[in-house]
Amino acid sequence: MNILINGVRRDAAPAWKDDTLLSVLREHLGLCGSKFGCGMGLCGACTVLLDGQPQRACLVPVADIGKRPVTTIEGLAQGDKLHPVQQAWLDETVSQCGYCQAGQIMAAVALLQTTPRPTDAQVDTALAGHLCRCGTQQRVRAAIHRAAAQMARSPA
Repeated sequence: MNILINGVRRDAAPAWKDDTLLSVLREHLGLCGSKFGCGMGLCGACTVLLDGQPQRACLVPVADIGKRPVTTIEGLAQGDKLHPVQQAWLDETVSQCGYCQAGQIMAAVALLQTTPRPTDAQVDTALAGHLCRCGTQQRVRAAIHRAAAQMARSPA
């Protein structure tokens, strides 16, 4: 079995077939950007994009991925150039503890792929399942709007 992660085909040992995608990413492939939070899909810290859609990696059996591409936080940047959402996160000083940030960024990327100019209500809905105790929700919204504006100005 092999899976496409961040544009690279990776071999997945048959023994991993019953593992979650999160476990395979972190424990077997060394991609630790997606965090283990609750283990029940409730907190959003493990969010990745599976075929472009945000998914809780702690709930997805790796055997169910098939040919669908997986994008993790590590796969967003292009070389040294951060994805506009990652850059906006820095520009707006969103992170405090940072534990939930990768999942929020992945959800924001998915939102902007389908809704290039989201309203605050759309941002709140897209990130509703992402738990963050730091209270940076206003800065998260500002970062998403900043990234949306940047993406609108830049060619794809």
